Amino acid sequence: MKSKLAGVLAVLGVAVAAAAGLPAPAPAALPATANGTTTIAPMLEAVTPAVVNIAVTSRAPQVDNPLLRDPFFRRFFNIPDQPPERTQSSAGSGVIVDARQGYVITNHHVVENAQQITVTLKDRRRFRAKLVGSDAATDIAVLKIDGDRLTALPMGDSDRLKVGDFVVAIGNPFGLGQTVTSGIVSALGRSGLRVEGYEDFIQTDASINPGNSGGALVNFSGELIGINTAIIGPAGGSVGIGFAVPTGIVRAVMEQIVEFGAVRRGRLGVAIQDLTPDIAESLNVGGNIADGGGAVIAQVEPGSPADKAGIKAGDVVVAVDGRPVLSGTALRNRVGLVRTGTPMQVTLLRGGAQRTVTVRTAR
Repeated sequence: MKSKLAGVLAVLGVAVAAAAGLPAPAPAALPATANGTTTIAPMLEAVTPAVVNIAVTSRAPQVDNPLLRDPFFRRFFNIPDQPPERTQSSAGSGVIVDARQGYVITNHHVVENAQQITVTLKDRRRFRAKLVGSDAATDIAVLKIDGDRLTALPMGDSDRLKVGDFVVAIGNPFGLGQTVTSGIVSALGRSGLRVEGYEDFIQTDASINPGNSGGALVNFSGELIGINTAIIGPAGGSVGIGFAVPTGIVRAVMEQIVEFGAVRRGRLGVAIQDLTPDIAESLNVGGNIADGGGAVIAQVEPGSPADKAGIKAGDVVVAVDGRPVLSGTALRNRVGLVRTGTPMQVTLLRGGAQRTVTVRTAR
């Protein structure tokens, strides 16, 4: 009864405000739960122990001054010999995804060139972490800690995300300590942030700042759906545009790093480009593209896996293993996350007709 009354009063409030020429009250930032509250505290109590702070000690080269390389110059001005490198410290975040094995996911750029990695849990326990492996192309790294009573965060299915889903970002911004911010999924499939790499980012307006890198993007079911990795911030802070690597990529990279210590990427041996309306018309496939997207095979390398499978220049790839391919970037991401030697079912259009071929990727 109280919740119904609150709803009526809210509607009346909007009507009164409109009649008075005043702006309508802002909607609630979070969806109401079954009991009418808007708190997500119970969910956070369960998941935040799985999000860790990461402290990294690394070596950085000294700023090179040609005069300091001259021993006579140093002797004349009584300048001591300079060490070739200096020690620097940095902070980031990570997520425990396997409590039994002690595996922690973070960003490659957080632990790059690390000499020592320290993981601090929410309960303030500290562990020296071992770097299992790292992948610069996806900006994902896997650490391992030896400890008991660890809490792991279950991975959700990032492919089921929709724009508008509520999410929370958990991490260690500016080294302050564990911090939670909320927002929504602003966009999916973002790319173009880096010149190289595999990009299929989740964009969110949940506040992400330096130090959040490697932290968790979590849905309201308490599932990990992304690893926070980048922001667009002209002043170096959050302006509501943050990016996370989806768990679909994280899971594939982690499996290979744990098994091989690195990612063994497969390749098709093709050059690709996006399918534009003009290209679709010229190839006579416009009416066969349900979602208006695809990847055009611009060139096939002789003797490559694609060549052996019968793929030809001018073919339009529209799906891989039954999942739609809407762009050249999507095809590159899909192939680049498949381990070497894995067969894939590639659906393509040629001359207006659809066919499926089996391609076994190679290094």
